[in-house]
Formats: sequence, C-alpha cells, structure tokens
Amino acid sequence: MITGYYRKKASLFCFLLLLCLGTYAQTSGTVKGFIYDKANGEPVPFSNVFFKGTTIGGNTDLNGFFNITRVPPGQYTLLVTNLDFDTITETFTVKAGEILTKKFFATKGGVKLDEVEVNTNSIEKNENTTVAVQKIDPILITKLPSVGEPDIAQYLQVLPGVVFTGDQGGQLYIRGGLPIQNKVLLDGLIVYNPFHSIGLFSVFDNDIMKHADVYSAGFGAEYGGRTSSIMDVTTRDGNKKRLAGKIGFSTFGGKATLEGPLLKLKENGNTSASFLLSAKHSYLPQTSKILYSYANPNGLPFYYTDLYAKASINSTGGSKFSVFGFNFTDKVNYSDIASFAWKNIGVGSNFVLVPPNSNVLIEGVFAFSKYNIAFTNPSLETDSKNSTVSSVNTGFNFVKFFGKQEMRFGFEGIVTNTEFNVQNPQYASISLKRSTIDVAAFLKYKLLTPNKRIVFEPSFRIQNYATLGVISPEPRGAIKINITKKIRFKGAGGLYSQTMMSANSDRDVVNLFYGFINAPNPEDISKNYLDSKGKSQTVNSSVQKATHMVGGFEFDFLKHFELNVEVYQKFFNQVINTNRDKVFEDNVQNTNEPDVLKKNFVIEQGRARGFDVVLKYDRKRFYFWAVYSLTKNDRWVGNNNTGTVLNYPPNYDRRHNINLVTSYSFGKKKNWEVNARWNYGSGFPFTQTQGFINTLNPQGNINYNFNTANGTNVGYIPSTLNAGRLPQYHRMDIRIRYKYNWSERTVLEISGGATNVYNRKNIFYVDRFTFKRINQLPVMPNVNMSLTF
Repeated sequence: MITGYYRKKASLFCFLLLLCLGTYAQTSGTVKGFIYDKANGEPVPFSNVFFKGTTIGGNTDLNGFFNITRVPPGQYTLLVTNLDFDTITETFTVKAGEILTKKFFATKGGVKLDEVEVNTNSIEKNENTTVAVQKIDPILITKLPSVGEPDIAQYLQVLPGVVFTGDQGGQLYIRGGLPIQNKVLLDGLIVYNPFHSIGLFSVFDNDIMKHADVYSAGFGAEYGGRTSSIMDVTTRDGNKKRLAGKIGFSTFGGKATLEGPLLKLKENGNTSASFLLSAKHSYLPQTSKILYSYANPNGLPFYYTDLYAKASINSTGGSKFSVFGFNFTDKVNYSDIASFAWKNIGVGSNFVLVPPNSNVLIEGVFAFSKYNIAFTNPSLETDSKNSTVSSVNTGFNFVKFFGKQEMRFGFEGIVTNTEFNVQNPQYASISLKRSTIDVAAFLKYKLLTPNKRIVFEPSFRIQNYATLGVISPEPRGAIKINITKKIRFKGAGGLYSQTMMSANSDRDVVNLFYGFINAPNPEDISKNYLDSKGKSQTVNSSVQKATHMVGGFEFDFLKHFELNVEVYQKFFNQVINTNRDKVFEDNVQNTNEPDVLKKNFVIEQGRARGFDVVLKYDRKRFYFWAVYSLTKNDRWVGNNNTGTVLNYPPNYDRRHNINLVTSYSFGKKKNWEVNARWNYGSGFPFTQTQGFINTLNPQGNINYNFNTANGTNVGYIPSTLNAGRLPQYHRMDIRIRYKYNWSERTVLEISGGATNVYNRKNIFYVDRFTFKRINQLPVMPNVNMSLTF
C-alpha cells in the first residue's frame, strides 16, 4: 500500500514536470542550425553562437550544429564567432513556440567585430567538465616534429599519462590501462589496433581527420565496454565545393588524398554529396637499405599500407548520412628473431538526423570491423600464435537541449567473435573460439548553474553481457567548479567493465603480439583466486571491472599560460590474464592437478596511480608544452596452493615520463616553422632469465627414454616476475618546415628533420636464447615534400 502511494506521487510529479516543460516551451522559442566552412562545406565545430547583449547562446558540436532553446520572444542580433573565421551577424525575430532553423557559411580570416570580445576557448573551459580529456585538433599535431607527414601516433606520445613502448611496437598504455583496455573508435567503428609496427605512425591520416578526443580516465556513460580509456576519432566529409587533394612523399613513405563533390554545394545550402579517399604506403624496407643501412644492412623491415574511403550526403535541413570503409595492413619480419603480420578491415555507416520541428539531435552508427595478427618465432618452431577478432556494432544517441542544459541518452549493441590459437614452448597448446552479444543503454545529463559556477554531469550506464547472463550497472559522474574564470577545480569517477582480454606474455622483454580473447568460459579460469589482500575469492563470471577516481585543477595565468594538474587512481578489481604456469592440458587425465597448472587463465588485480602536470604557453608565433607524469602500476596474482600473493609491476610501468615540445613560426607570412621534442622515460620492468633447460618432447612415444634423450629445443627458466628494469629511454626529434603558396589553392610544403638526433641507443628487443639485442631506431634524417591543391 505504501509502495502504491509513492508510485502515484512519483507519477504525478513526472506529469507536472512534463506539463511545466511543455508550457515553458510554448512561451519561448528555439533557434538551431549549422555552421559550415564557406570554402569547402565542412562543418565548423567549437564556434560560439549567442545573442548580442545577452547571456543566451551555445557552442557548435563536431557536426557544426547548435541549438539555443528557451529564448524569450523578441528581436535579436545573432553573433557567430570563431578564432579562425570572420564573425557572422544576423538580426531576426523569435516568436513564442517557434523553432527557427538557420544555416551559416563562415569565411576564413578570423576578423572580429570591434565590440565583440569572445574567447571560445575560455567558454569551452568554463562550461564543460573536461576532466581527464585531451581534445586533439589536426592543426595541433603539425606542431610536433614528424617523420614524414604529421601523425596522431606521434602526438599521443606527449599526452599526460600516456606511455608508448618505443619507436617499434606501437603499443599505447593510457594511465595504467593495457591496449586491450583502451577503446578506439573511428567514426563510431571499433578499431582493434590503430598503430603500426613502427610506433611513429598510426592508421589515421591526419589530413582526413576532423577531430579526436582522448578520455584517459573517468569518462561518461556514453562510452562503455572498456575499463581504462577511450579514443574517439572523427573524419571529415570531403570538399563539397571543388575537387581537392594532397600528394606527399618522404624517406619513409608516400601518401595521397583526394576529395570532392558528388553533388555540388551551392550558396543556397542545397542538398549536397561528397567523397573522401586516402592512401598511405611505407617503402621504408627499400629506402632504408640505401639511406639507413647503418641501422640495418638488410633494411628496416616495417611494411604497411592504409586505404580509406568515405562518401557523405547532406540534406538541406542539415541531416547527414555517411558510408565508409578501410583496409589497414602491416607486417614486420626480423628473419632470425620474429615475424609479425597485422590486418584491419572495416566498413560502416553513420548518420545525423535533425527533425525540423524538434530540438532533438539523433545520431546513429552501424559498422563491421575485423582484425587479425599472426606471430612466428624462427628460432623456436613450437612458439607460434594467431588471433582474430571481428565485431558488428550499432548504436543510437539522442541529444535533447534545455537552454544551457542538455540530456543525452541512447543504446548500443555489439556482436563479437574471437579466435585465439597458441603453441607455447612447453608444448601446452591453447585454442579458443568465442562469440558474445552485448547490449547497453545510457543516460547523461549536463547541468550548468545560472551563475556558471558549477558544471555537473551525472550519468548512468547499464551494460548487459547477454551471452554471459551478467548485468553491470555503472554509475558515473563529473563536476567542475569555476572559482574564477581562470581557476577551476574538477573531478570525475565511475564504474567500468569489459569482457575482452589480451593474450600476451608479461615475461617477454618487448612484445609485439597482441592477441584478443573475449569473455573466456569460467571453466577455463582458475575457480578461486587470492585478491590483493590475500583473501580467497570465487570467480563468478569473466566480466572484468574497474573503478576510476580523478581530480585536479586548471589555472590560466599571465594571459598566455595554462597549467593543468590531475591526480588519479584506477583500481582493476578483476583482470583476467593468461596462465604463465600452465603445463598440463585441462582434461580428465589431469583432474587431480591443481588449477594453477592446467587452467588457461588466472585472475589478477591491478591498480594504477599517478600525477600529471601540463604547462602550455601559446602566443602568436611561439608554442611550448611541458608534460611530466609520475605513475605507479601494481599487479597482484595469488597462488592458492601456497597461499601467497605476488605483487609485481606490469611491463609498461614507467615511473617517470617527461615531454618537452616547442614550435616557432617565422618569416613575414609565417611560412617558416621549426619544431623540437625531447622525451625521457625511466626503464620498463622485465623478467630476467635465470637459466636454461632442455625441453623434452616424447610426442606419444611410449619407448621414449627420458634419461638419455636430448631435447629438440632449449627452454629458459624465468627469474622473479618483472624484477628487472630496462635502461632508461630518451630521444630528441627536430624538424624545419617551409610553405610556398603557389596560388590561392595550391601550397608546396618542404620539411626536413631527424628523429633521435643524438643517436641514443634505446633498447627494443633481446632474444633470450641468442642474447642478440635490437635497439630502437638510431638517428634518422628525413625529408618530406607535399603538394596540396
């Protein structure tokens, strides 16, 4: 009876709330629309749109879309400002209950009206939580020294809390998260390995990128399925006005882009269509035999080819539909040590729907992605691995605007298939196939107080791992408190989960193989495990979970300086790892053997704690960026047989990481630019080799004589897990660039520089059996030339 009473009260409250909102909407108006670049028809994001003489306004999103609700009836002058475009003005009348749709085309130049002083960057900082997020513009990527064309892979290496394993390997660790715990999205499609074997390059072409967001901790409920971080990359639609493109060549590789209209955009903002093509190829194995023979007389064995295509159609009302696809291939072959091959393929579609008489924005995606990696060890024929992961994902997001507030809600589904095969030196093979279905729904609300002192973003995600029969409720939240316009405190946290796990070995000094296993059966996992405190726990499912906490402050001082400080902790409650100690097959014959010696996987716990400091100075021609990260990563793995818990640092535990970046433009037209970057990192942990042993293999021979037989292969005896430390890493890169404007639309760019200027011998790989050491890249001068038209 009491329950029914409160249910009636709640229903009445919701009814009255909706009635009030509806009544309020009838007494005010709405102005929404899009801002496009007049030169090519591309959306102009992060522009400030507001009514002159009022505090009513908003910002454009990545689609160039803005929505200003709860506008009192009257005549207004609308201003659109952006640091790179001329100010747009238009005067019109807003009526009660009316929804006006506008479309503006901005002209490059950055000319502002005298009476308008709007700092779009400042508005972004004060009206958004921006906790543990880095927003990456392709222009910023060009400020770093690059080998060949600018690449996001080189930019990511300077972000706070980010660790790369080096020039070769391309593995990305974000604030204590494994690569498998970092979700990478390209236009909503999941990319399982976004980096090439040579860590200087990613699969993303900088010239087709529109924007990228990197959430290193505490991300909102709109993202799920990973327990550490998110990298969300969006691409441009292509030029809607004319045929354009770029051709570039360097000592490392070549690239080409081509874009243009399929249905030309006119001044009246008609329905238009465009295409975008991109191709990149590495010919380093050929050029290195001549230019870098001192690095490897046989050439540097890094091959890759990236192909991307996209077609988009934009309606008169601003709605958009796109289809895209890619094929990324990669391989590296050290003939006497290891051979690796990667392949990413994907195809997808996404849309943005703007209902004409509503202030709701609808976004959706449907995509397929597949990734395969294969490894063989020429020096040990029994050591081979192969992994394939494919998925189909779909999702729908809805955005509802209430003045400065906004509500996001949506759902997504994903079907994932994984296949993993390995033969390890102990002759114990692992072969796993797995298919899962996951569905999720989320709700997120952005609340900005009237005085703009507090921005609060509570969110909630319900993740249903349908195949496993596990439902994971995941509350999250973020907050920012603006003490002044220049001093801001912030914080975020939440619960996160995933089922995907990696299939690599922490005992490898450097590991290029990164396989995927999805939601292994509980029968394949050791039934009980000891947690970080030595207490026995029972495995209930293969869902891995984590808790994030992050906080910090922002301080803008002396007009051109920005200081950002953040501290964080991630606790990985349940991490599934491959069983390093497996020696028996898990079958009837080995029923009496302990789980730790026969199960494919074991449960571990992990924790990442860190402190990041970022200092930026940006004024006209000069740019400087200093980043320091202090990190401590811990892993705990228990042994039920002995009752002991081993606390060890994972192989990406780099305690200290420093990046210094600078860029200076000179010349009357700023057509000369010089860039430099220096990076220092303390040594990674690794498992040392304690000794060697003959590996016997009777292969079913009942007459096999263990007393007299010699092993066909040599095995090694590992020492304490990750008790050793590799030497420290440091490197300096430089570049000088010159631009020549051949015509209004044609630009010739020539650049030259060098990576690892002082030829630091940073370790890459040591073969445990031959003791042969391979270093990271030596000093490598490079030249790049490109023509944009």
